Amino acid sequence: MRALTWHGKGDMRCESVPDPKIEDTRDAIVKVTACAICGSDLHIYDGVIPSMQHGDVIGHEAMGEVVEVAPGAASKLKVGDRVVIPFTISCGECFFCQRGYFSGCERSNPNREKAAKLWGNSPAGLFGYSHLLGGFAGGQAEYIRVPYADVGPIKVPDGLSDEQVLFLSDIFPTGYMGADFCEIKGGETIAIWGCGPVGQMAIRSAFLLGAERVIAIDTVPERLAMASAAGAIPVDFGKEDVYDRIMELTGGRGADATIDAVGTEADGTASFDSVIDRIKTATFMGTERPHVLRQAIHCTRNFGIVSVIGVYGGFVDKMPMGSAINRGLTFKMAQTPVQRYLPLLLERIEKGEIDPSFVITHTAPLEDGPDLYKTFRDKKDGCIKVVLKP
Repeated sequence: MRALTWHGKGDMRCESVPDPKIEDTRDAIVKVTACAICGSDLHIYDGVIPSMQHGDVIGHEAMGEVVEVAPGAASKLKVGDRVVIPFTISCGECFFCQRGYFSGCERSNPNREKAAKLWGNSPAGLFGYSHLLGGFAGGQAEYIRVPYADVGPIKVPDGLSDEQVLFLSDIFPTGYMGADFCEIKGGETIAIWGCGPVGQMAIRSAFLLGAERVIAIDTVPERLAMASAAGAIPVDFGKEDVYDRIMELTGGRGADATIDAVGTEADGTASFDSVIDRIKTATFMGTERPHVLRQAIHCTRNFGIVSVIGVYGGFVDKMPMGSAINRGLTFKMAQTPVQRYLPLLLERIEKGEIDPSFVITHTAPLEDGPDLYKTFRDKKDGCIKVVLKP
């Protein structure tokens, strides 16, 4: 089959790889009808994700048609079912899965001991995202093997297009979780850093949950225009001071909650500390560029919430913990337990409360994937979200 594979920093290829096969009694094989390039895939493209191997099939946003089902998954799926595949792989039976924390699954990462050496313990296995997280082949391919297929995939109702439901695999639940973490009860001001695909979902989710105002922070005109179209107040960090603008909008109090939808590769020229972050990572003196997280802390009101949904992989330094402690901030963060949110979010799509396809700017065949990785990374051609059709 054809698939997108990683061969080093900036080197994605579309090439032939072996077809996936049933390996466990709870597996299914899905023919991919749509997949997407995620912002967190760009961290792989940029070479900052550890334990990647040449030839790894990448991608963790995928959906398609079931073409083969092992006996242990036959109670949930049948050949011909149309499904969306969560990016988190979860057994459904362990301590965390039973409590709805599917992304903390204790069984799905076969390399959990390696992950524990870095993080103290292991999260769930993920599709197409590093051998620290299992080395599972991803969904930017013609076919994908889905472990624990009796737990993960959700069936797509008739009448909904691939484009409407594809993002249930990751960015819609992730953006919604970011807003959910903010404990919105109605009337709040929420500030969101990063107006990429996840940030766009977080903006709309905050409004769905009752936020009165959403402040959207970015510097890419197309992203800010999309955020503004949803009703957010755009703030271009290249043209105005973010802290000053948020304080102006909130009467000096700060946002009720803030969302970091950027993560490890924050812009390296926005401020002095972000320039230092870039120097540290370039000289192997640091692993992250956490300027956004620092700024979010300072812009959150006393006893507010900082929600972190951007990807971080290692150690984050120079955090203003004095500010957080003395002002009573609460931090909430997670790799998204997608399965926890799927029924609710599918219902919102079916009711017409949101159509996640709004974020798509580019649709192309799988063969165009390597070029579109560069287009997406460089924010060219108005690119916000890429969908590939194998």
